[in-house]
Amino acid sequence: MNLQLITLGPIALAIAVVLLIVIFACLYIQRRRVTAALRQRFGTEYERVVIEHGSERKAQEKLLDREKRVEKLDIRELDPADRQRFLEQWKTVQSHFVDSPAEAVTQANALVTSLMDRRGYPVSDFEQRAADISVDHPHVTENYRTANTIASRLAKGEVGTEDLRTAMIHYRALFDELAQETVAAKKEAA
Repeated sequence: MNLQLITLGPIALAIAVVLLIVIFACLYIQRRRVTAALRQRFGTEYERVVIEHGSERKAQEKLLDREKRVEKLDIRELDPADRQRFLEQWKTVQSHFVDSPAEAVTQANALVTSLMDRRGYPVSDFEQRAADISVDHPHVTENYRTANTIASRLAKGEVGTEDLRTAMIHYRALFDELAQETVAAKKEAA
């Protein structure tokens, strides 16, 4: 009987080691899937947050927190009248660029902020706005950050016409994203 216990000890230990290896492998695979999903979803914003927080684990926690926060917001589609009004305002802002590029960038910034507010995004703090936008519109978040940086430099008189043109292009990309009708809204209307 003692001989059986002695031989079961190494077998039990081997089984326990194999189970631990399987558990760690599953956790590793799951972590890689989460990383891949977040990288794909957030694009360049993922890398920016990793650099900002110093580790992938902390960055992933922050990005998952963003998703939870935005889920709680009342983000809504624009109704057709609002969409049309914003599109007309954008055309006006864009037409001002030829005669007054600096004023047009300031107006574009204000119009994008107004559009975000109308859609239900909190607009009090730029970093929070950019973080919130990154959840549903990750590929234009960097555009928004760049445009905002240029607009901030504009207030200090540190930009040239090419910078202003770049800001308008970036604001336009974000504006187009926020003003477009989503597939869900199109299906609902049909």
